[in-house]
Amino acid sequence: MSQAYRQLLDATIRHLQDLKNEGERLVQVSPEILAALAKPAPRRKTAPARPALPPPPKAASARPVSAPANHSVLFSVSPEPMKNNPAPLAAASKPAPLSADAKEAALAELRAKALACVKCPHLAASRTQVVFGVGTPQAELMFVGEAPGADEDAQGEPFVGLAGQLLTKIITTMGLSRQQVYIGNILKCRPDTPGQSAGNRPPRPEEMQTCLPWLHQQIDIIQPKVLVALGATAVTGLLGKTIGITKLRGHWQTYRGIPLMPTYHPAYLLRNQSLAEKRKVWEDMLQVMEKLGREITAKQRGFFLAKS
Repeated sequence: MSQAYRQLLDATIRHLQDLKNEGERLVQVSPEILAALAKPAPRRKTAPARPALPPPPKAASARPVSAPANHSVLFSVSPEPMKNNPAPLAAASKPAPLSADAKEAALAELRAKALACVKCPHLAASRTQVVFGVGTPQAELMFVGEAPGADEDAQGEPFVGLAGQLLTKIITTMGLSRQQVYIGNILKCRPDTPGQSAGNRPPRPEEMQTCLPWLHQQIDIIQPKVLVALGATAVTGLLGKTIGITKLRGHWQTYRGIPLMPTYHPAYLLRNQSLAEKRKVWEDMLQVMEKLGREITAKQRGFFLAKS
């Protein structure tokens, strides 16, 4: 088994184990992937048999499995861990607690590595700088967004544009400050927009897959008590779920044992400034405050309620 294949297999097993720990028991697989999995693995080239020995018996060929043509196939995630490979269990478990100094040092080391990242050559060529994250490594609350925009790319800090200013107001209204939380993104580089002088685009799946290990390590180091996923891209990156944010927001999810609250991205509220939509996001934040054990005043509970 090649090293690349083994790494891919280990990553797949870890992902399935994470899904199982989150309560998932079925995973959807497309017919194309199922058909590919059914193909016999290519044989390795072996040295020719010695003349004095009889040739080895031929191995029975694998029986091809036909995949349905018009619908996806579901297979169950085994409820029992793989006994021959304990690595997925270790990867899915919570990291060991770190001291404040250890968190500072680990995050600084990770930041230095991320700032030099060129794994996405097109993004490395178009970015002004890597936007790693901002806040305290001791944060109990961590916000995760989509990707840097033009303002973030210029300043090197996430959520500093108009959407970021609104996020800061939300954090302040919760009785916190940006210095008391941690803010990061799925992507550390601004997605390029060739041929356009302005504007943004959502991250591509392959870009997210390449960049997500940085975020996973940030979360492992900070070990927040609660995560907030801002928008559908953040939910997809952290949970692998493509369900619409409208259906998911307000309902607790779990990321590697950490409670996660999906909610609308602040940019959505800039486009839709109705009182009802603002109230939805605020109700999500009230749930977050309750989960953190923070005191909530009557005034805070009454924000963005329609006046009778």
